Parts: sequence; structure tokens; C-alpha cells
Amino acid sequence: MMFDNTCKLIGELYSTDFATWLLGEPMTLTVLSPTGLTWEPMRTDGVILLQSNEVVLHIQFQTQPDESLPFEMAYYYVRIYERFPDKQIHQVVIYLEKTTSEQVYKTTFSIENLHHEFEVIRLWEQSPDTFIKSIGLLPFAVLSATGNKVKTLQQVAETIDKLPQKQTQSHISAATAILASLVLEEEVIERLLRKDIMRESIIYQSFEAERRNKKVREIALNLLAEGISIEVVARSTGLPPEAVQQLQQQQTKE
Repeated sequence: MMFDNTCKLIGELYSTDFATWLLGEPMTLTVLSPTGLTWEPMRTDGVILLQSNEVVLHIQFQTQPDESLPFEMAYYYVRIYERFPDKQIHQVVIYLEKTTSEQVYKTTFSIENLHHEFEVIRLWEQSPDTFIKSIGLLPFAVLSATGNKVKTLQQVAETIDKLPQKQTQSHISAATAILASLVLEEEVIERLLRKDIMRESIIYQSFEAERRNKKVREIALNLLAEGISIEVVARSTGLPPEAVQQLQQQQTKE
């Protein structure tokens, strides 16, 4: 989830670069909120909906394969079409982490009288040149089909250092560090990327907040497993009692 949301933030900040990559032209896109597209709760982690006057670009970032994804892509398509029947709809699933699962090769959802297709991109099969040449896509270079990931990260770091705006350096450096952790050791990443710059980015701050929240939830689950009461767990972790109760229900279902 943390990696998917990092990609989502990068896509929203550098939507023109994503349009150039996925649509073939550098059009200006604005963020479209998923609110109103569904009649029941659906995943929004890693989901980006971008729109222009002519097109809606729906991107779904995935770290792990998910059997329900083809259905969700069809579902989103119908809901987007309901709101924008005159716009072209382009859907892309981008898989971040290499896997041997056949699920990442599925590009269709088919049931009786319904057949839906969407595009799938597996980053580990893409040329690093695709990402090195574009500022907003730089964080993906280390996940691409590069023979030397450390050397690629070093090349990305050198490119970041040459960027004219400090804010851009901060965002791209933070996103690069987060995604690189999928394939490289933290020591290598910290040696090549400047942590003092990335700390200023909302991407880094969101990642750290999410990581802290995940750790607190893990502690709460461990305490609940030991039979500690909801009230004590809430006081110990700082979580609202309602959140602890939800964790307990989740634990019971598992």
C-alpha cells in the first residue's frame, strides 16, 4: 500500500509525464476524484484518475497480484463511462515488483455477454531509457529491466542533483528512495540519495506517516493477541478505541 500510494502521488504531481508515457502525447491532465464513481466502497489505494477534455486516464499501481483486479478494472470503466460517456477511457495496470504469478499477464475480464480489456505494464520488462528521460518517471527506472540496479540508481541520483528546482529534487528523490527499497538495500539507497532533501517532500512525509501507522497497528494487534483489553491497547498505542475494535474484529475474522 505504501508503494502504491507513493506512485499515486507522483502520478498526480507529474501527470503530463505520465500522459506522454501512457497516452503518447504530453497533454495536461487534472485529478479526478473517485468519489461518485462507485455505489459501494472500492479500493482507492494506488488508483489515479486523471482527465482532460477528451480523455480519462485510469492508472492502477500494484505491488502484488490480485485476482479481483480484472473485475475492478471493468467496474471502474463502467462507472467512469456513466459520468463521462463522451470521453475516451484509457486504463492501465502498472505492476511494480517482479513476480512469477500468471496474474500479472491478465488483461481482460470476461463473463457471459461481457468482455472488457485493459492495458498491463510490468515495470521489470520496460527499458530504463523510458524513465531516465522524463523527470516524473525517474523513480521507476530502478524497477525497470536494468542489468545493474545500483548503477541505474546512481544515474538517477545524478540526474536529480541537476534538477533546477529544489522542490522537484525533493519529490523525485523521496519517491525514488521509496520505490528503490523494493529491490535494493537501505544502505545502498542512503549512500546514493540525499536524505536531507527528500525529508522536505510530502511524498516522504506521507510514506513515513503510513509506516509509523502500520507499526502502531502491528503493536496493537500483538497486544490484542495477548488478551489485552481494547481500552488498555488504545491508551498504550494512541489509537482511538474504535480503531482498536476494528483491528480486533479483523483479527477474529482471520
